[in-house]
Amino acid sequence: MKKMICKVEYNTETATMVEQHTSRFFGDPAGYEETLYQTPDGKYFLYTNGGEDSPYTEENIKRMSREKAREWLSK
Repeated sequence: MKKMICKVEYNTETATMVEQHTSRFFGDPAGYEETLYQTPDGKYFLYTNGGEDSPYTEENIKRMSREKAREWLSK
């Protein structure tokens, strides 16, 4: 997935996956996944996707500061 945020492109295909958290199982309407990525120039972003009853009903990308990425990793 690609998304432009503040004139910066965030792309799951060109970034490095740092860590992934999955809740429930594939196909569960309440299930979802959160995946932290780092771009080649060091920016972080969170890719989210889930079922119709999850917090992430649509695919999305959210940029994250280094500090927020560290907090997310410590969950």
